[in-house]
Amino acid sequence: MSTDKIYLVGFMASGKSTVGRQLSHRLHWRAEDIDDLIETRERHTIADIFAKRGEPYFRSVERDTLKLLLPMRQLVVATGGGTFANPENRATMMMDGTVVWIDLPLAELIPRIPLDGRRPLAADRAALERLYAARVDTYRLAHLRVNASRASPGVVAERILDAISQLGDLR
Repeated sequence: MSTDKIYLVGFMASGKSTVGRQLSHRLHWRAEDIDDLIETRERHTIADIFAKRGEPYFRSVERDTLKLLLPMRQLVVATGGGTFANPENRATMMMDGTVVWIDLPLAELIPRIPLDGRRPLAADRAALERLYAARVDTYRLAHLRVNASRASPGVVAERILDAISQLGDLR
């Protein structure tokens, strides 16, 4: 298997954006962050989009943004925490590149999630735990799982590169 695009999936605050930048630097590839692209396109924060337009609208913009990245190669894509949960997005990503799940236990994620409203789906702790449990089952469908527990973004990036190199050549 050859890899010329890497999609990073995982729960909110798992480090997808930071690890994505680390990976792109090591590979000399471009990095894109779907949430950043959405905020630029919509000229609003993710929290504002959720509050003013709702989650269904946000998910449609997310799907459109993912499709814009399809022609690009030598790219590391940091996805939103829910991007991979959508079956259409998941199928697209699985066919288009190597999907890597950055796996962190919820106990390590909780302290990373700000309670200032920037993460609209994190407002209720019980709901957050249910969302995590539901999404973990989906993340398990990724091509690769990388344990990020108690690891720096640089170490996680190296683990990803090691796992991908075992699959075949990076292009």
